[in-house]
Amino acid sequence: MDTTTLSDLTLEDLLPHRDRMLLVKEILEIDSKTARALFLVDKSWPMADENGVHPLILVELAAQTAGVCNGWDRIQTKGRDSNQMGWLVGIKKADFTVDSLPFGSIITARAENTYSFENLREVSCELVMDNQIIGRATLQLFQAGEQ
Repeated sequence: MDTTTLSDLTLEDLLPHRDRMLLVKEILEIDSKTARALFLVDKSWPMADENGVHPLILVELAAQTAGVCNGWDRIQTKGRDSNQMGWLVGIKKADFTVDSLPFGSIITARAENTYSFENLREVSCELVMDNQIIGRATLQLFQAGEQ
């Protein structure tokens, strides 16, 4: 078991995302089963137009929050230099209550692994903006094994 702490890591250690696709601004809480992350809606995000960002991006925020949790679990069980392959994400269910995400808005996402077996996870996610739940998603994650 690895003794790495969160302060020893960067977001890039936990997620395969880089540059403008790394949307997580800050990790608020983390353990091997759950994570809570903070996002700041920005004009550089995918699906942004002059009015804000399309709410479909909430799926990506949920997936990155799940990735933080599962990246943490990978580092704790296999070490920091272990395979950093990303996860394929399927959307089992997703509900959004907003038409657009205003630029500058702060969104927090909480993801919890509700089912885990080898390289398969089912993750429940809740997304909050201005103390209101704006989305819920159930994701299915699969990570290919090493060759």
